[in-house]
Amino acid sequence: MKIKPLGDRVVIKPSEEKERTKGGIVLPDTAKEKPQEGEIVAVGEGKRSDDGKIIPLSVKVGDKVLYGKYSGTEITINDEDYLIVREDEILAIIS
Repeated sequence: MKIKPLGDRVVIKPSEEKERTKGGIVLPDTAKEKPQEGEIVAVGEGKRSDDGKIIPLSVKVGDKVLYGKYSGTEITINDEDYLIVREDEILAIIS
């Protein structure tokens, strides 16, 4: 993938939607919830402060993160779905 986000934006590869519930019930496509978890595949340079200095991002490529349900912009590259979000839309890093 050749994409470089600008500023404080990051590109996230959402995790796969769950096919079954914990009880083993198979979910149809219409009942699946949008995942709110994914892995960062690209990061921008950082946020620019008022005096022009770049503040580096606190996330890096490979981090697994949680993000808001309706955050970011969905894009498709080479039949793969990605999400572009600002760093402040990321809720947590999963360790």
